Amino acid sequence: MKKVYTLSVVIVSLLCLTGFVSAQVVIPNPLGVNDFGELLLKIAGGVGLLIGSLGTIMIIVAGILYLTSAGSPERMATAKKALFYAIAGIAIGISATAIVATIEWVLK
Repeated sequence: MKKVYTLSVVIVSLLCLTGFVSAQVVIPNPLGVNDFGELLLKIAGGVGLLIGSLGTIMIIVAGILYLTSAGSPERMATAKKALFYAIAGIAIGISATAIVATIEWVLK
């Protein structure tokens, strides 16, 4: 019982001494943003870049599908649909930052 009492007194004493320590810790901002709107704009830029890159790859895939369709109407329709969705994805990816900026402006 005496050991538990002594240990608890030592722990409480050490915790009370933490107020006397005057070390100032500065944590740098790893994201480089100051508010939530800037964070959303950074995220939208990254996502837009990713979507634009994938859209470009999908245009190449749609072209390969079209070239290898060998005149089959079903495969040509699949390639045209893939091309349409790839172009739509690139348009959304390019305008991602503008969409977020517009929503932020409306909410303010």
